[in-house]
Amino acid sequence: MTKSVGTRIIVEHLKSLFSRFGVVTEARLVKHLKTQRPKGFGFMSYESEIEAEKAMKAMNGRIVDGRLIFVKVAKTRNHGDPTS
Repeated sequence: MTKSVGTRIIVEHLKSLFSRFGVVTEARLVKHLKTQRPKGFGFMSYESEIEAEKAMKAMNGRIVDGRLIFVKVAKTRNHGDPTS
C-alpha cells in the first residue's frame, strides 16, 4: 500500500515510478465515490515478492510530487471480522 501520494497524482505516473523495481501487474488509486478524485493512497502489485520488497524499501519515505510517501505491505481485511 502506498499512502500520502497526494490527490492530484494519476495512476500512470505512480506506475511509472514503481516500475523501476520490477513488473507492476496492477496499479490502483483509491478514489472518492462522488468526486472520483484520488483519496491519497493506492495499491501496487508485482510479479514477485522480491520485486515488491525492493520497491517498498526504495520508495518508503521518499518525496513524490512534493509529498512524503509511505509504502508498506497492505493488510487483508475480513469484512465480517470485528477486529479488522
